[in-house]
Amino acid sequence: MFQKIYTNSPVFIQNAIISMYGYYWKNRRFGGCFNKKLDDFNGRVNYTKKEWDNFQLKELRRLLIHAFTSVPFYEELYTKHGFSIKDFELFKIEDLKKLPYLEKDDLRKFGTSTLLSNKRKRGNFYNSSGSTGTPTKIFFSKEFHQTWSALYESRVRTWAGVNYKMPRAMIGGRRIILDPLSKPPFHRYNMAENQAYFSAYHISERAVDDYLEGLIKSKSKYLVGYAMSIHILSNMIVKKNLKAPKLKAVLTSSEKLTDTMRRNIENVFNCKVFDAYSGVEACGLISENSYGELLFSPDSGIMEVLDDKGMPVENGMSGEVIATGFLNYDQPLIRYRIGDCVKLSRNQNSISGIEMPIIEEIEGRIEDVVIGSDGQEMVRFHGVFIGIDSIIMAQLIQKSLKLIIIKLVVENSYSTENELEMVKRIKSQLGDVEIRFKYVDKIEKDKNGKYKAVISKL
Repeated sequence: MFQKIYTNSPVFIQNAIISMYGYYWKNRRFGGCFNKKLDDFNGRVNYTKKEWDNFQLKELRRLLIHAFTSVPFYEELYTKHGFSIKDFELFKIEDLKKLPYLEKDDLRKFGTSTLLSNKRKRGNFYNSSGSTGTPTKIFFSKEFHQTWSALYESRVRTWAGVNYKMPRAMIGGRRIILDPLSKPPFHRYNMAENQAYFSAYHISERAVDDYLEGLIKSKSKYLVGYAMSIHILSNMIVKKNLKAPKLKAVLTSSEKLTDTMRRNIENVFNCKVFDAYSGVEACGLISENSYGELLFSPDSGIMEVLDDKGMPVENGMSGEVIATGFLNYDQPLIRYRIGDCVKLSRNQNSISGIEMPIIEEIEGRIEDVVIGSDGQEMVRFHGVFIGIDSIIMAQLIQKSLKLIIIKLVVENSYSTENELEMVKRIKSQLGDVEIRFKYVDKIEKDKNGKYKAVISKL
């Protein structure tokens, strides 16, 4: 009913609804313990390597003791592997390799039950399909949300020379405009946060003038959003020989930012691009400082970078990220196989003097772009699968402008109603297309041993 009211309302009413939600969202992220946590994170920026080692050891022991004594999943798993509370009281960081991985499928199956602490605070689940198309639910208490927001403010916005109080624009995945063939404007305004929120699903040559007009009218100081979506918009601005407003910074995330994409965006918006990597799981943060260094924040957790035999890679080499988050005690993620890869910098001596691990490249994944019937170019199709718990893995393949193939690995509880819901969601993004479902036992990996959530044959 609420969605129907929003959909059928004029733009100014939709803006009012979004602003009310924005007010709630602002208080949830920036109220409570936010300022204290921000001071804490800022105070640790210049820690020495020895101070970071001591900090991480203390936090790891505290987390493991908490998980073993209050999270049923870990109590059973670690007892089965022969660990006791005494082991965790004397645990060392190099002992992490003795602990089993937390697989993505474990999080999918147990994330709303035995992976929750029996001492957890009140909170909400947020859906993520992950970059592999495996749907999961992450539990956020208000305190965890405010702590994570403080970390983002300290290590992403501050390093980019901006802050959450400045007027900003965002290109994101929220479905603020449900009709794929909608008329302008292609953004809505959140007055509570001085935020112009642009649709990631309507970027086309037809719409690019409206996107620029929205950026200018909102007086946005910086732009946040999906790397590929901002790159696509930048390409269209150049193609139409338009001039974008000069911004203080562009903050990208969610997809791999290539050198070509970075140069394109920086030239169009006449400012520096600052890349970052985290994920809805919020169990580790990599962010870029003004020197162009990608640094892992050791107070967000422990990031192991391992080869295919589970051994730590040397500096200068790439490996799989195994994440242990320090911030979420309500749903701890310990040795979590998040499914992404990074390359460590060969030289770990930073220009900035900040003694955090230096990442040469966030390899992650590059999702293919899907083209809609009206010429709009889109990425981030995770919303198609969100909330359908019977889906184990999913992959969207665009064969042509009019044909979409959906590969699915499903549980027995999957039903035709789930299929109808996905058809509805895809058509709401792409318009009138044919959708065929293919049910498989597994989804094949690419030549790099990774899963791709989106493949375009165009």
